Amino acid sequence: MKKAREASATPRGGAAAARKVKAPAAAALARRGNSFADRIRWDERGLVPVVAQDEAGGVLMLAWANREAIVATFRSGRGTYWSRSRGQLWVKGDTSGHVQHALEVALDCDGDAVLYVVRQVGPACHLGTRSCFAQREAFGAGPASGSGRARPASRGRASKRPAK
Repeated sequence: MKKAREASATPRGGAAAARKVKAPAAAALARRGNSFADRIRWDERGLVPVVAQDEAGGVLMLAWANREAIVATFRSGRGTYWSRSRGQLWVKGDTSGHVQHALEVALDCDGDAVLYVVRQVGPACHLGTRSCFAQREAFGAGPASGSGRARPASRGRASKRPAK
């Protein structure tokens, strides 16, 4: 009975065959990542700003990525960035455990900014807040907060500007 369970848990050909199936998928993801990276307008340092947004549309953080980080995000499915201070790749959550599972990657209309839509596990900010944009100032009626405490973001869409 035990052998029957083991046989059904492993694809025909064993672990070696399973690795062969995964390799083409990884190569295809790397090709998609490189194809996406080819469309980016990189700055003079070879970097592009990346906004991380949660599934509900909330902005979590802003970081930087190089080509290697963009391709790694496609390959691994994890939010990957370039740490300017450390001069190395940074996979969100490798140290903190606050992982970003990449769901979508988008390029803005000018090609000079990237959006990662992610499923965030734990806080995104190194200060322990859900968003790095917890310090907010309100415009309009009422006093400005200045308290640094996060307020729930509006879930509504901005209306289109009227034609001139």
